[in-house]
Amino acid sequence: MSKAYAKWFYQSKAWRKCRRSYYLSQHGLCERCPAPGRIVHHIVYITPANINDPNVTLNHDNLELLCQDCHNREHHQQHEVTRGDVMFDEDGNLIRSRS
Repeated sequence: MSKAYAKWFYQSKAWRKCRRSYYLSQHGLCERCPAPGRIVHHIVYITPANINDPNVTLNHDNLELLCQDCHNREHHQQHEVTRGDVMFDEDGNLIRSRS
């Protein structure tokens, strides 16, 4: 789930109804890969400043159905890489890049 300030929103009847209708409109498939969709993602992220704006929170044009992997990639891409000579291995350890 999201930040504590949004907990009430994600538990609201309006969000559950919107989420369900969007999920069905995408036939339950991730919009970025062929995997089953799991998370209805807000393209413009919900913030304390916009959480009461239904054009952001309940608008199908601001939603995207993603699988868990694509959703994780979306949020991890928010941090820009500052060095190209290092990377993380499968255990999360920082190692020298092979390239």
